[in-house]
Amino acid sequence: MATIVGGFLMPHDPLIAGAPQAAPEQKRQIIESAFDTIGRRIRELNADTVISIGDDHYAMFGPHCIPRCLIAIGDVDGPLEDWLNIPRAPMANNTALAEHILKTGFADGIDWAFAKSLTVDHAAAVPHHFVSRQNPAVRTIPIYQNAGVFPVIESRRSHVIGQSIRRAVESWDKDERVVVLGTGGISHWVGSAEMGRVNEAFDRHVLGMAEKGDVEGLIALSDEYILEQGGNGALEIKNWICAMGVMGEVKASLIAYEAVPEWITGIGFAELKRAA
Repeated sequence: MATIVGGFLMPHDPLIAGAPQAAPEQKRQIIESAFDTIGRRIRELNADTVISIGDDHYAMFGPHCIPRCLIAIGDVDGPLEDWLNIPRAPMANNTALAEHILKTGFADGIDWAFAKSLTVDHAAAVPHHFVSRQNPAVRTIPIYQNAGVFPVIESRRSHVIGQSIRRAVESWDKDERVVVLGTGGISHWVGSAEMGRVNEAFDRHVLGMAEKGDVEGLIALSDEYILEQGGNGALEIKNWICAMGVMGEVKASLIAYEAVPEWITGIGFAELKRAA
């Protein structure tokens, strides 16, 4: 039977890869070390598959079609952006498990969109480059939620999707060890006059709720509050909420936090651990 053996919260900030020298050396080292810690933990957990939850940035999808939630069930490559300093290459997908998640979601009332061929943007490519690539035998299932273009997915729905993913994994009849990544955030303003602002107090508040396992508190944060305090980029905490739904009752253990205005983002890393 398949088992969810671990989970992590992390950024997918494209500037970490695309403009590394913009940030101070000390902060870069802390962030690189945090990625390395997660990569090592995935090895220690003997994971076979990573489920990477992110969102589109008006790169993969546009006005013609904006999926509420999408799962890649076929060939995957990336990144789409040619300025990330990440070579575009195939990413091994666990297509059989992805299809099982899709079908389980349909039975649960999740209206998944799905892609039989997908070129991912930085939401999946950055975690894959800095974490999953350290573990070449691990396959990655990219999942996208609309946390970037209004009307965005509801935080409660993100959690429900995570719970459906958990049921799918736990009902999979193969011997699989699965890790989930909730990616994005925390505070950042994209394409506005406040771009470059980081609200460390908001970031610490979000991380504190994750550390307590207070997913209901995260769900209760209104989109209006998130926009005011954390910017439009902070809506990506919906990906964290989804990952917490996959894990079940959890508390987060902080790995690192840095406010990096040079990368326009408050950057947090944490490991999700089953609540005792």
